[in-house]
Amino acid sequence: MKIAVTGSIATDHLMHFPGRFADQLIADKLDKISLSFLVDDLVLRRGGIAANISYGMAQLGLAPILVGAVGKDFFDDYEGWLSGNGVDTESVYVSQTAHTARFVCTTDEDMCQMASFYAGAMAESRNIDLTPIAKRVDGLDLVLVSANDPEAMLHHSRQCRELGIPFAADPSQQLARLDGAGARDLIQGAKFLLSNEYEKELLESKTGLTDAEVLDRVQLRVTTLGKDGVEITGRGMDPMRIPVARVLHAYDPTGVGDGFRAGFFAALSWGLSARRAAEVGCMMAALVLETVGPQEYAVDRASFIRRLGESYGPACAAEVSAHLPGA
Repeated sequence: MKIAVTGSIATDHLMHFPGRFADQLIADKLDKISLSFLVDDLVLRRGGIAANISYGMAQLGLAPILVGAVGKDFFDDYEGWLSGNGVDTESVYVSQTAHTARFVCTTDEDMCQMASFYAGAMAESRNIDLTPIAKRVDGLDLVLVSANDPEAMLHHSRQCRELGIPFAADPSQQLARLDGAGARDLIQGAKFLLSNEYEKELLESKTGLTDAEVLDRVQLRVTTLGKDGVEITGRGMDPMRIPVARVLHAYDPTGVGDGFRAGFFAALSWGLSARRAAEVGCMMAALVLETVGPQEYAVDRASFIRRLGESYGPACAAEVSAHLPGA
């Protein structure tokens, strides 16, 4: 299955605050908020939603096609890291003037986060045409339209409809930048719609659509619920709830949703059911949560299968084991 992953490619600056953001907030003074947090750790990691998802897919044996815009600094070491791990980077667009995007995030003891994102070269993603990319790889089976320059997201979802390519709409934090009309345009005709619980409510509020009306526009809706797992709904099916995988130790939630998406779409590409795909996604999310940085984990076949069995039973482990690299 040939999957193109469009979206952000960035460098992550990840910090840790040894306290609780909630303890620093005064309810009746939020309109005058002015805070600075003394952090006790800073790490620089490779990131960006599209790059994180692509890395995770490659860990599961796929060869995803990364589609996004970067600066020339991407070739200092990031490109080599991704291509060396099995990601197709030939369709990455290189800006001649801007640097690769930056994500700056602070996480507290409750795993709450405060972050800023500098777009940089990502703003040029709207210049990327999917047509030659599909031609280069002799056709695409699926395009993930993840958080990116908003104009690029709308452009790519429209192109997928025009070219007849199934796509997944994954607006994520860019819902804040899309108006109701843009959000409706983005999701129209999507095979998959992904969001977390808050983004689900925000999407419905912005578009004025009910949950049922959203499902009239997409085939399958996947909503991540944090510690409560994942809910999957779709046309003509009963909703299903999948619990999270067992976590050894939670370190950093950055990129957890990207890990889920990598596992979910990899398992679907293997021909597994939506439930199994969500279970694989949750296991990938756990691996990301157990490391600092969204691409600092590796999928060890034996450990992955064992932990799947512990979380979801031997039938799940047996099905997935037939598809993991090294089978």
